[in-house]
Amino acid sequence: MRTYMVIMDESPEAEKALFFAARRAAKTGGSVRIVALIPRPEFVQWGGVQATMEEEARQRAEALVMGLAGTLMQESGIRPIITVKSGEPIPVVRSILDEDDSIAALVLGAAESGAPGPLIAHFATTESGKMPCPIMIVPGGLSKEEIERLS
Repeated sequence: MRTYMVIMDESPEAEKALFFAARRAAKTGGSVRIVALIPRPEFVQWGGVQATMEEEARQRAEALVMGLAGTLMQESGIRPIITVKSGEPIPVVRSILDEDDSIAALVLGAAESGAPGPLIAHFATTESGKMPCPIMIVPGGLSKEEIERLS
């Protein structure tokens, strides 16, 4: 089964990427893998404080992803695969792509204006020729109707 992998955060462009991936999956009989990345916090001298910060970040990411998963199931009937990982985003995404050969595309959302985010800047340029799957970049300026038509 083909899987569309979406990197989620709290940005509107990430939600548009998820919407696009869900539509593609529904139309092609595929699935969606939602990946929430938790950045490692800056080093804090007291280990207990750092552990608490990491746990709070994990809980926020899990709550975000679970809410989006529920919406995805209601709208498209697709039950997503959910992954929450901590670490540097680029190596984490690369390791998931290398480990899971069912991923048919990496779906990223681009902000409506401004420079591309670090994942787009890296995977669509430096790594583009070495990717194990296509990269789909969903423009943040598209409406839901336009995404529906294009997917």
